[in-house]
Amino acid sequence: MSKPVDDAVSTVRTYIEAHRAAFLDDLTEWLRIPSVSAQPDHAADVARSADWLAAKLRDTGFPTCEIWPTAGAPAVFAEWPSEDPDAPTVLVYGHHDVQPAAREDGWDTDPFEPVIRGNRLHARGAADDKGQVFFHTLGVRAHLAATGRTAPAVHLKLLVEGEEESGSPHFRRLVEERAERLAADAVIVSDTGMWSEDTPTVCTGMRGLAECEIELHGPGQDIHSGSFGGAVPNPATAAARLVAALHDEHARVAVPGFYEGVTELTDRERELFAELPFDEERWLRTARSTATHGEAGHTTLERVWARPTAEVNGIGGGYQGPGSKTIIPSSALVKLSFRLVAGQDPDHVEKAVRAWAAAQVPAGIRHEITFGPATRPCLTPLDHPALQSVVRAMGRAFEQPIRYTREGGSGPAADLQEVLDAPVLFLGISVPSDGWHAPNEKVELDLLMKGVETAAHLWGDLAENWREAH
Repeated sequence: MSKPVDDAVSTVRTYIEAHRAAFLDDLTEWLRIPSVSAQPDHAADVARSADWLAAKLRDTGFPTCEIWPTAGAPAVFAEWPSEDPDAPTVLVYGHHDVQPAAREDGWDTDPFEPVIRGNRLHARGAADDKGQVFFHTLGVRAHLAATGRTAPAVHLKLLVEGEEESGSPHFRRLVEERAERLAADAVIVSDTGMWSEDTPTVCTGMRGLAECEIELHGPGQDIHSGSFGGAVPNPATAAARLVAALHDEHARVAVPGFYEGVTELTDRERELFAELPFDEERWLRTARSTATHGEAGHTTLERVWARPTAEVNGIGGGYQGPGSKTIIPSSALVKLSFRLVAGQDPDHVEKAVRAWAAAQVPAGIRHEITFGPATRPCLTPLDHPALQSVVRAMGRAFEQPIRYTREGGSGPAADLQEVLDAPVLFLGISVPSDGWHAPNEKVELDLLMKGVETAAHLWGDLAENWREAH
Protein backbone atom coordinates (compact mmCIF):
# COMPACT_ATOMS: atom_id res chain seq x y z
CA MET A 1 0.00 0.00 0.00
CA SER A 2 1.51 3.33 -1.01
CA LYS A 3 2.19 5.95 1.64
CA PRO A 4 -0.23 8.93 1.63
CA VAL A 5 1.24 12.27 0.65
CA ASP A 6 0.38 15.65 2.15
CA ASP A 7 -1.62 18.28 0.27
CA ALA A 8 1.44 20.36 -0.67
CA VAL A 9 3.20 17.34 -2.18
CA SER A 10 0.09 16.45 -4.15
CA THR A 11 -0.38 20.03 -5.39
CA VAL A 12 3.26 20.26 -6.46
CA ARG A 13 3.08 16.98 -8.37
CA THR A 14 -0.16 17.93 -10.09
CA TYR A 15 1.32 21.26 -11.18
CA ILE A 16 4.52 19.65 -12.44
CA GLU A 17 2.66 17.01 -14.42
CA ALA A 18 0.48 19.66 -16.05
CA HIS A 19 3.55 21.66 -17.13
CA ARG A 20 6.00 18.83 -17.80
CA ALA A 21 5.63 18.80 -21.61
CA ALA A 22 6.14 22.55 -21.97
CA PHE A 23 9.11 22.39 -19.59
CA LEU A 24 10.79 19.68 -21.69
CA ASP A 25 10.09 21.60 -24.90
CA ASP A 26 11.91 24.60 -23.45
CA LEU A 27 14.79 22.51 -22.15
CA THR A 28 15.34 20.79 -25.50
CA GLU A 29 15.35 24.18 -27.21
CA TRP A 30 18.13 25.32 -24.85
CA LEU A 31 20.06 22.07 -25.35
CA ARG A 32 20.17 22.71 -29.09
CA ILE A 33 22.48 25.69 -28.47
CA PRO A 34 26.08 24.30 -28.62
CA SER A 35 27.44 26.46 -25.80
CA VAL A 36 30.94 24.91 -25.75
CA SER A 37 33.08 27.36 -23.80
CA ALA A 38 36.35 25.55 -24.54
CA GLN A 39 36.10 26.12 -28.30
CA PRO A 40 36.49 29.73 -29.56
CA ASP A 41 34.35 28.92 -32.59
CA HIS A 42 31.39 28.55 -30.21
CA ALA A 43 31.84 31.87 -28.35
CA ALA A 44 28.76 33.28 -30.07
CA ASP A 45 26.77 30.18 -29.08
CA VAL A 46 27.76 30.60 -25.43
CA ALA A 47 26.56 34.20 -25.58
CA ARG A 48 23.34 33.04 -27.27
CA SER A 49 22.82 30.49 -24.50
CA ALA A 50 23.11 33.23 -21.87
CA ASP A 51 20.60 35.40 -23.73
CA TRP A 52 18.19 32.47 -24.06
CA LEU A 53 18.36 31.67 -20.33
CA ALA A 54 17.93 35.29 -19.26
CA ALA A 55 14.80 35.60 -21.43
CA LYS A 56 13.38 32.35 -20.05
CA LEU A 57 14.01 33.43 -16.45
CA ARG A 58 12.08 36.63 -17.17
CA ASP A 59 9.23 34.49 -18.51
CA THR A 60 9.40 32.42 -15.32
CA GLY A 61 8.76 35.54 -13.25
CA PHE A 62 12.17 36.78 -12.14
CA PRO A 63 11.84 40.59 -12.16
CA THR A 64 15.61 41.06 -12.46
CA CYS A 65 17.55 39.20 -15.17
CA GLU A 66 20.95 40.42 -16.31
CA ILE A 67 23.82 39.24 -18.51
CA TRP A 68 27.09 39.73 -16.67
CA PRO A 69 30.08 39.92 -19.04
CA THR A 70 33.49 38.61 -18.04
CA ALA A 71 36.86 38.59 -19.76
CA GLY A 72 35.64 35.29 -21.21
CA ALA A 73 32.08 33.98 -21.51
CA PRO A 74 29.05 35.73 -20.00
CA ALA A 75 27.19 34.70 -16.86
CA VAL A 76 23.50 35.12 -16.14
CA PHE A 77 22.20 36.69 -12.93
CA ALA A 78 18.58 36.70 -11.85
CA GLU A 79 16.82 37.83 -8.68
CA TRP A 80 13.32 37.43 -7.28
CA PRO A 81 12.84 39.11 -3.87
CA SER A 82 10.46 37.62 -1.33
CA GLU A 83 7.55 39.67 -0.07
CA ASP A 84 8.85 38.94 3.43
CA PRO A 85 11.71 41.40 4.10
CA ASP A 86 13.09 39.13 6.83
CA ALA A 87 13.28 36.04 4.61
CA PRO A 88 16.71 34.48 4.08
CA THR A 89 18.53 35.05 0.81
CA VAL A 90 19.49 31.99 -1.24
CA LEU A 91 21.80 31.95 -4.26
CA VAL A 92 21.51 29.05 -6.73
CA TYR A 93 24.67 28.32 -8.74
CA GLY A 94 25.00 26.40 -12.00
CA HIS A 95 26.55 26.76 -15.45
CA HIS A 96 25.19 27.02 -18.98
CA ASP A 97 28.31 26.04 -20.91
CA VAL A 98 28.90 22.42 -21.93
CA GLN A 99 31.70 20.06 -22.84
CA PRO A 100 32.76 19.64 -26.49
CA ALA A 101 30.80 16.96 -28.35
CA ALA A 102 30.67 15.59 -31.89
CA ARG A 103 28.86 12.68 -33.51
CA GLU A 104 32.17 11.01 -34.36
CA ASP A 105 33.09 10.87 -30.65
CA GLY A 106 30.74 7.89 -30.37
CA TRP A 107 27.35 9.53 -30.06
CA ASP A 108 24.40 7.56 -31.41
CA THR A 109 22.74 10.82 -32.49
CA ASP A 110 23.70 14.46 -32.95
CA PRO A 111 24.74 15.63 -29.43
CA PHE A 112 23.00 18.98 -29.94
CA GLU A 113 19.77 17.53 -31.28
CA PRO A 114 18.02 16.28 -28.12
CA VAL A 115 16.36 12.88 -28.32
CA ILE A 116 14.00 11.25 -25.81
CA ARG A 117 14.34 7.49 -25.74
CA GLY A 118 12.09 5.81 -23.22
CA ASN A 119 12.34 7.92 -20.08
CA ARG A 120 15.73 9.43 -20.88
CA LEU A 121 16.64 12.70 -22.55
CA HIS A 122 19.93 12.43 -24.48
CA ALA A 123 21.92 15.57 -25.38
CA ARG A 124 25.10 17.32 -24.40
CA GLY A 125 24.26 19.28 -21.26
CA ALA A 126 21.15 17.28 -20.43
CA ALA A 127 22.56 16.52 -16.97
CA ASP A 128 25.70 18.66 -16.88
CA ASP A 129 24.39 21.23 -16.28
CA LYS A 130 21.48 22.69 -18.24
CA GLY A 131 18.94 20.15 -17.02
CA GLN A 132 19.89 20.72 -13.39
CA VAL A 133 19.83 24.50 -13.78
CA PHE A 134 16.55 24.52 -15.63
CA PHE A 135 14.59 22.43 -13.13
CA HIS A 136 14.64 25.47 -10.85
CA THR A 137 12.39 27.37 -13.27
CA LEU A 138 9.54 24.89 -12.96
CA GLY A 139 10.38 24.30 -9.30
CA VAL A 140 9.83 27.91 -8.26
CA ARG A 141 6.55 28.07 -10.20
CA ALA A 142 5.35 24.87 -8.51
CA HIS A 143 6.38 26.40 -5.17
CA LEU A 144 4.18 29.43 -5.85
CA ALA A 145 1.26 27.27 -7.01
CA ALA A 146 1.41 25.09 -3.89
CA THR A 147 1.72 27.98 -1.41
CA GLY A 148 -0.46 30.62 -3.06
CA ARG A 149 2.42 33.06 -2.99
CA THR A 150 3.17 35.61 -5.68
CA ALA A 151 6.90 35.62 -4.84
CA PRO A 152 9.21 32.95 -3.38
CA ALA A 153 9.38 32.34 0.36
CA VAL A 154 13.07 33.30 0.19
CA HIS A 155 14.91 36.08 -1.59
CA LEU A 156 15.93 33.93 -4.55
CA LYS A 157 18.98 34.64 -6.71
CA LEU A 158 20.56 32.64 -9.55
CA LEU A 159 24.10 32.84 -10.89
CA VAL A 160 24.69 30.69 -13.97
CA GLU A 161 28.23 30.99 -15.30
CA GLY A 162 29.48 30.31 -18.82
CA GLU A 163 33.00 28.95 -18.25
CA GLU A 164 32.75 26.10 -15.75
CA GLU A 165 33.73 23.51 -18.37
CA SER A 166 36.83 25.61 -19.11
CA GLY A 167 37.97 25.76 -15.49
CA SER A 168 36.05 28.91 -14.45
CA PRO A 169 39.07 31.15 -15.14
CA HIS A 170 37.17 34.40 -14.55
CA PHE A 171 34.62 33.22 -12.02
CA ARG A 172 36.27 34.26 -8.76
CA ARG A 173 36.91 37.77 -10.04
CA LEU A 174 33.27 37.99 -11.11
CA VAL A 175 32.11 36.91 -7.65
CA GLU A 176 34.46 39.37 -5.96
CA GLU A 177 33.38 42.26 -8.17
CA ARG A 178 29.67 41.44 -7.76
CA ALA A 179 29.80 40.29 -4.14
CA GLU A 180 27.27 42.88 -2.96
CA ARG A 181 24.69 41.77 -5.53
CA LEU A 182 25.41 38.10 -4.81
CA ALA A 183 25.26 38.36 -1.01
CA ALA A 184 23.36 35.38 0.39
CA ASP A 185 22.71 33.45 3.58
CA ALA A 186 23.18 30.14 1.75
CA VAL A 187 24.34 28.90 -1.65
CA ILE A 188 22.67 26.00 -3.45
CA VAL A 189 24.92 24.33 -6.05
CA SER A 190 22.93 22.44 -8.69
CA ASP A 191 25.88 20.95 -10.53
CA THR A 192 26.23 17.63 -8.78
CA GLY A 193 24.66 14.21 -8.51
CA MET A 194 23.31 11.40 -6.36
CA TRP A 195 24.63 7.99 -5.46
CA SER A 196 22.12 6.14 -7.67
CA GLU A 197 18.52 6.11 -8.87
CA ASP A 198 17.55 3.93 -5.91
CA THR A 199 19.64 5.78 -3.31
CA PRO A 200 18.99 9.52 -3.30
CA THR A 201 21.75 11.44 -1.58
CA VAL A 202 22.86 14.95 -0.78
CA CYS A 203 26.51 15.99 -1.05
CA THR A 204 27.97 17.82 1.94
CA GLY A 205 31.33 18.96 0.59
CA MET A 206 33.98 19.05 -2.10
CA ARG A 207 37.72 18.77 -1.89
CA GLY A 208 40.00 21.61 -2.92
CA LEU A 209 42.90 21.42 -5.34
CA ALA A 210 46.47 22.67 -5.58
CA GLU A 211 48.70 21.82 -8.55
CA CYS A 212 52.36 22.34 -9.25
CA GLU A 213 55.07 21.59 -11.77
CA ILE A 214 58.66 20.99 -10.66
CA GLU A 215 61.48 21.39 -13.18
CA LEU A 216 64.84 19.88 -12.28
CA HIS A 217 68.00 21.04 -14.08
CA GLY A 218 71.42 19.41 -13.94
CA PRO A 219 74.13 19.60 -16.63
CA GLY A 220 73.86 22.46 -19.11
CA GLN A 221 73.15 19.85 -21.80
CA ASP A 222 72.71 16.07 -22.15
CA ILE A 223 76.10 14.47 -21.44
CA HIS A 224 77.75 11.07 -22.00
CA SER A 225 76.84 8.60 -19.22
CA GLY A 226 80.15 6.75 -19.68
CA SER A 227 82.32 9.81 -19.30
CA PHE A 228 80.32 11.48 -16.53
CA GLY A 229 77.93 8.91 -15.08
CA GLY A 230 78.35 8.29 -11.36
CA ALA A 231 80.28 11.53 -10.97
CA VAL A 232 77.63 14.26 -11.46
CA PRO A 233 74.01 14.46 -10.22
CA ASN A 234 71.32 13.18 -12.58
CA PRO A 235 68.08 15.25 -12.66
CA ALA A 236 66.02 12.23 -13.77
CA THR A 237 67.22 10.32 -10.71
CA ALA A 238 66.45 13.34 -8.56
CA ALA A 239 62.92 13.40 -10.01
CA ALA A 240 62.44 9.72 -9.20
CA ARG A 241 63.68 10.21 -5.64
CA LEU A 242 61.40 13.22 -5.25
CA VAL A 243 58.39 11.19 -6.28
CA ALA A 244 59.41 8.28 -4.07
CA ALA A 245 59.63 10.60 -1.07
CA LEU A 246 56.09 11.93 -1.55
CA HIS A 247 54.44 9.24 0.63
CA ASP A 248 55.48 7.18 3.63
CA GLU A 249 55.00 3.45 4.07
CA HIS A 250 51.39 3.99 5.18
CA ALA A 251 50.55 5.97 2.00
CA ARG A 252 50.33 9.19 3.99
CA VAL A 253 51.65 12.33 2.34
CA ALA A 254 55.16 12.84 3.73
CA VAL A 255 55.33 16.60 3.19
CA PRO A 256 55.92 18.12 6.67
CA GLY A 257 52.94 20.25 7.71
CA PHE A 258 50.68 18.93 4.93
CA TYR A 259 47.95 17.72 7.32
CA GLU A 260 47.89 20.91 9.38
CA GLY A 261 44.30 22.00 10.04
CA VAL A 262 42.61 18.94 8.49
CA THR A 263 39.02 18.54 9.69
CA GLU A 264 38.82 14.90 10.68
CA LEU A 265 35.81 12.72 9.97
CA THR A 266 33.40 12.33 12.86
CA ASP A 267 32.18 8.91 13.94
CA ARG A 268 28.71 9.84 12.64
CA GLU A 269 30.09 10.72 9.20
CA ARG A 270 31.92 7.40 9.04
CA GLU A 271 28.68 5.61 9.91
CA LEU A 272 26.78 7.50 7.20
CA PHE A 273 29.40 6.64 4.56
CA ALA A 274 29.20 3.00 5.64
CA GLU A 275 25.41 2.98 5.10
CA LEU A 276 25.83 3.51 1.36
CA PRO A 277 25.56 0.40 -0.84
CA PHE A 278 29.19 0.56 -1.93
CA ASP A 279 30.43 -2.35 -4.04
CA GLU A 280 34.21 -2.12 -4.06
CA GLU A 281 34.68 -4.71 -6.80
CA ARG A 282 32.29 -2.84 -9.07
CA TRP A 283 34.02 0.42 -8.20
CA LEU A 284 37.37 -1.11 -9.18
CA ARG A 285 35.97 -2.15 -12.53
CA THR A 286 34.81 1.42 -13.12
CA ALA A 287 38.30 2.62 -12.16
CA ARG A 288 39.86 0.08 -14.55
CA SER A 289 42.06 -1.01 -11.65
CA THR A 290 42.75 -4.34 -10.00
CA ALA A 291 43.43 -3.20 -6.41
CA THR A 292 42.65 -0.37 -4.04
CA HIS A 293 45.42 1.67 -2.46
CA GLY A 294 45.63 4.64 -0.16
CA GLU A 295 46.13 6.05 3.30
CA ALA A 296 46.06 3.32 5.94
CA GLY A 297 43.15 3.32 8.39
CA HIS A 298 40.56 4.66 5.96
CA THR A 299 37.98 3.07 3.68
CA THR A 300 37.93 3.70 -0.05
CA LEU A 301 35.06 6.19 0.20
CA GLU A 302 36.78 8.03 3.03
CA ARG A 303 39.95 8.26 0.95
CA VAL A 304 38.26 9.78 -2.11
CA TRP A 305 35.85 12.06 -0.25
CA ALA A 306 37.33 13.15 3.05
CA ARG A 307 41.10 12.69 3.06
CA PRO A 308 43.74 14.90 1.43
CA THR A 309 45.94 13.34 -1.23
CA ALA A 310 49.04 13.87 -3.30
CA GLU A 311 49.23 12.40 -6.79
CA VAL A 312 51.92 12.25 -9.46
CA ASN A 313 50.21 13.41 -12.66
CA GLY A 314 53.29 13.17 -14.82
CA ILE A 315 57.03 12.50 -14.68
CA GLY A 316 59.57 12.70 -17.45
CA GLY A 317 63.13 13.45 -18.46
CA GLY A 318 65.88 12.20 -20.70
CA TYR A 319 65.62 10.14 -23.85
CA GLN A 320 62.16 8.77 -24.67
CA GLY A 321 62.69 7.47 -28.24
CA PRO A 322 63.26 3.94 -29.54
CA GLY A 323 66.45 2.12 -28.66
CA SER A 324 69.00 3.50 -26.22
CA LYS A 325 70.79 6.79 -25.79
CA THR A 326 73.32 6.59 -22.99
CA ILE A 327 73.10 10.06 -21.49
CA ILE A 328 72.69 11.94 -18.29
CA PRO A 329 69.79 14.22 -19.21
CA SER A 330 70.07 17.92 -18.61
CA SER A 331 66.56 18.21 -17.11
CA ALA A 332 63.54 16.34 -15.75
CA LEU A 333 59.98 17.28 -14.87
CA VAL A 334 57.41 16.26 -12.25
CA LYS A 335 53.75 17.32 -12.18
CA LEU A 336 51.92 16.97 -8.85
CA SER A 337 48.39 17.64 -7.65
CA PHE A 338 47.07 17.82 -4.11
CA ARG A 339 43.42 17.30 -3.21
CA LEU A 340 42.64 19.25 -0.06
CA VAL A 341 39.93 18.81 2.56
CA ALA A 342 38.17 21.18 4.92
CA GLY A 343 40.56 22.95 7.26
CA GLN A 344 43.50 22.96 4.87
CA ASP A 345 44.82 26.26 3.54
CA PRO A 346 46.13 26.11 -0.05
CA ASP A 347 48.67 28.85 0.68
CA HIS A 348 50.06 26.86 3.59
CA VAL A 349 50.17 23.70 1.47
CA GLU A 350 52.09 25.54 -1.26
CA LYS A 351 54.69 26.78 1.25
CA ALA A 352 55.02 23.30 2.74
CA VAL A 353 55.51 21.67 -0.68
CA ARG A 354 58.09 24.28 -1.70
CA ALA A 355 60.07 23.69 1.48
CA TRP A 356 59.80 19.91 1.10
CA ALA A 357 60.95 19.97 -2.54
CA ALA A 358 63.92 22.19 -1.71
CA ALA A 359 64.99 19.73 1.00
CA GLN A 360 64.76 16.75 -1.40
CA VAL A 361 66.83 18.20 -4.25
CA PRO A 362 70.55 17.31 -4.04
CA ALA A 363 73.44 19.72 -4.56
CA GLY A 364 74.15 20.33 -8.21
CA ILE A 365 70.48 20.18 -9.20
CA ARG A 366 68.63 23.44 -9.67
CA HIS A 367 64.86 23.31 -9.36
CA GLU A 368 61.97 25.58 -10.25
CA ILE A 369 58.49 25.01 -8.84
CA THR A 370 55.39 26.65 -10.29
CA PHE A 371 51.92 26.53 -8.72
CA GLY A 372 48.70 27.26 -10.58
CA PRO A 373 45.62 28.90 -9.04
CA ALA A 374 44.24 26.85 -6.14
CA THR A 375 40.68 25.80 -5.34
CA ARG A 376 39.68 25.76 -1.70
CA PRO A 377 37.74 22.88 -0.13
CA CYS A 378 34.22 23.38 1.20
CA LEU A 379 32.23 21.43 3.77
CA THR A 380 28.82 21.97 5.38
CA PRO A 381 28.25 20.44 8.85
CA LEU A 382 25.59 17.75 8.99
CA ASP A 383 23.50 19.69 11.50
CA HIS A 384 23.45 22.95 9.54
CA PRO A 385 19.80 24.12 9.22
CA ALA A 386 20.12 24.88 5.50
CA LEU A 387 21.49 21.39 4.80
CA GLN A 388 18.66 19.83 6.78
CA SER A 389 16.17 21.84 4.68
CA VAL A 390 17.66 20.31 1.53
CA VAL A 391 17.43 16.84 3.06
CA ARG A 392 13.78 17.31 4.09
CA ALA A 393 12.83 18.74 0.69
CA MET A 394 14.47 15.80 -1.09
CA GLY A 395 12.78 13.41 1.32
CA ARG A 396 9.35 14.79 0.43
CA ALA A 397 10.11 14.44 -3.27
CA PHE A 398 11.62 10.95 -3.16
CA GLU A 399 9.56 9.61 -0.24
CA GLN A 400 12.50 7.73 1.24
CA PRO A 401 15.48 8.43 3.50
CA ILE A 402 18.17 10.69 2.04
CA ARG A 403 21.77 9.55 2.51
CA TYR A 404 24.93 11.66 2.60
CA THR A 405 27.96 11.76 0.33
CA ARG A 406 30.86 14.04 -0.44
CA GLU A 407 32.55 14.85 -3.75
CA GLY A 408 36.19 13.93 -4.29
CA GLY A 409 36.66 16.43 -7.10
CA SER A 410 36.88 20.19 -6.98
CA GLY A 411 34.88 23.09 -8.36
CA PRO A 412 34.08 26.79 -8.06
CA ALA A 413 31.67 26.27 -5.14
CA ALA A 414 34.47 27.05 -2.70
CA ASP A 415 34.92 30.51 -4.24
CA LEU A 416 31.28 31.27 -3.45
CA GLN A 417 31.69 30.01 0.09
CA GLU A 418 34.84 32.01 0.71
CA VAL A 419 33.95 35.30 -0.98
CA LEU A 420 30.32 35.42 0.15
CA ASP A 421 30.98 33.85 3.58
CA ALA A 422 27.95 31.61 3.15
CA PRO A 423 27.46 27.84 3.55
CA VAL A 424 27.33 25.82 0.34
CA LEU A 425 24.69 23.12 -0.12
CA PHE A 426 24.51 20.72 -3.05
CA LEU A 427 21.25 19.84 -4.78
CA GLY A 428 21.59 17.53 -7.76
CA ILE A 429 19.66 14.62 -9.22
CA SER A 430 22.14 13.29 -11.77
CA VAL A 431 23.34 9.68 -11.46
CA PRO A 432 26.67 8.11 -12.53
CA SER A 433 25.14 6.52 -15.63
CA ASP A 434 24.26 9.95 -17.03
CA GLY A 435 27.71 10.06 -18.62
CA TRP A 436 28.93 13.57 -17.90
CA HIS A 437 31.55 14.60 -20.49
CA ALA A 438 30.99 11.31 -22.33
CA PRO A 439 29.17 10.36 -25.55
CA ASN A 440 25.39 9.91 -25.25
CA GLU A 441 25.07 12.04 -22.11
CA LYS A 442 21.53 11.79 -20.74
CA VAL A 443 19.28 12.67 -17.85
CA GLU A 444 16.64 10.43 -16.31
CA LEU A 445 13.38 12.33 -16.76
CA ASP A 446 11.74 10.96 -13.61
CA LEU A 447 14.75 12.10 -11.57
CA LEU A 448 14.69 15.48 -13.29
CA MET A 449 11.10 15.89 -12.11
CA LYS A 450 12.19 14.91 -8.60
CA GLY A 451 14.66 17.78 -8.80
CA VAL A 452 11.75 20.06 -9.71
CA GLU A 453 9.78 18.74 -6.73
CA THR A 454 12.70 19.21 -4.36
CA ALA A 455 13.16 22.83 -5.45
CA ALA A 456 9.41 23.42 -5.02
CA HIS A 457 9.54 22.25 -1.39
CA LEU A 458 12.92 23.74 -0.50
CA TRP A 459 12.19 27.45 -0.43
CA GLY A 460 9.35 27.24 2.09
CA ASP A 461 11.23 24.82 4.33
CA LEU A 462 14.37 26.95 4.22
CA ALA A 463 12.47 30.15 5.03
CA GLU A 464 10.69 28.58 8.00
CA ASN A 465 13.61 26.71 9.52
CA TRP A 466 16.21 29.39 8.87
CA ARG A 467 14.01 31.81 10.85
CA GLU A 468 13.76 29.29 13.70
CA ALA A 469 17.52 28.66 13.68
CA HIS A 470 18.20 32.37 14.02
